[in-house]
Amino acid sequence: MDHVVCLDSEINELEDLLSGIKTMIIRGADRRRLPYGSVKEGDILYFISNRERGKIDARGVVSSVFCSDNLSEEESFEVIIRNQDKLQLPDKEFEKLAGKRCLTLISLNDIKEVEPFQIDKKDFQGPDDWFPIGKIDKIISRSFNITGTHSF
Repeated sequence: MDHVVCLDSEINELEDLLSGIKTMIIRGADRRRLPYGSVKEGDILYFISNRERGKIDARGVVSSVFCSDNLSEEESFEVIIRNQDKLQLPDKEFEKLAGKRCLTLISLNDIKEVEPFQIDKKDFQGPDDWFPIGKIDKIISRSFNITGTHSF
């Protein structure tokens, strides 16, 4: 399955992934929510680094996934600390996520830029920053407005 993922531009998440400083992304909540359970090894993630602009700028391949459930606050802190070398979370993000009961940690490889292309944001309404889309080549023809030639 492919996924469209909005990254945090304020903390340069995409730049850190592309440079190799960061090799893992995280999502956390106090209950199960996307991408919990929906991401598998081999899935492709398409990254948007600026949600207002709405353009996909890069892609990566999921190499491993860890989904926790019902962690204690202490366990949540331990999971994040154990993976901080791959997550490279700034203090503000660490404080926001540490202590969450449900964590999803996704390791990535083959992260590379793609020729940016615009998506049709009306297909992705709501506050979430994670959108399972099936396979992107099928979605492009019906859900994405694309300009130019693109390589995936």
